[in-house]
Amino acid sequence: MPIELTEFERGEPFNGDADAAIASLQDRLARLQTSQIVHRKRAIILLEGWIASGKRTALRRLAGAWDPSHYSVHTVGGADEGDDERHWLAPFWSRLPAAGDTTIFFRSWYRRIIEQRVFGKANDKVWARACDEVNEFEAQQRDHGTLVVKLFFHVSAERQLERLNERREDPWEQHLLTQEDVSGLGHRDRIAEVVHETFRNTDTRWAPWTVIDGNDMTSGTISALTAIADIYQKAMPAEPPEVGEKVVQFRQPKTSEPSRA
Repeated sequence: MPIELTEFERGEPFNGDADAAIASLQDRLARLQTSQIVHRKRAIILLEGWIASGKRTALRRLAGAWDPSHYSVHTVGGADEGDDERHWLAPFWSRLPAAGDTTIFFRSWYRRIIEQRVFGKANDKVWARACDEVNEFEAQQRDHGTLVVKLFFHVSAERQLERLNERREDPWEQHLLTQEDVSGLGHRDRIAEVVHETFRNTDTRWAPWTVIDGNDMTSGTISALTAIADIYQKAMPAEPPEVGEKVVQFRQPKTSEPSRA
């Protein structure tokens, strides 16, 4: 079924104890990461979506669940920050995870192609080639045994504007807003068109998209953590490996014999 973003704007509050639910999800994610580390599985997580849609909040909770020595986070800049002397996917090749590790991309390779499409820098031919290259790149990761998780955080235009205004009124948060954050508001309809086009071209069986309703921040965070945990649970072995030579053996201490008087 085609993905339609307007179906992810309900923003219903979480029905239950949100703190307990998040803590439980973090425990679950921690156990799944242990399986990933022990079985030396690789994973990539993409956090895409609108500005002020809850990506960073979900990332904080995810990061709080995991052993930081086995994941890395990379923030991806806009199309203007690309390195034109190399293939546009080259920077991502150099950041792929090692065995047992996860690479998290806060925005991703999709950011460049979406921005170029929105602002008329990618005609139909360039766009089609870019989507093909993305699908091949993700298929190569899958064929190499790497799990690819793609989340898109959606938020309605009204809720997005409310959050940006809240940031503007915060004496600390206002310094974190960029001109890109503001300029994107004027192109929202066109961005939505390109995002739907992106879904149609890159929602593959080996790297499907999962859309997160971010209108309610807490519910969105829980949905994102649940989606990641569910996908990991299908990919990570439920049992530890058999004991073999790689398991470190501890020498048992000698017990002292009782002295004879």
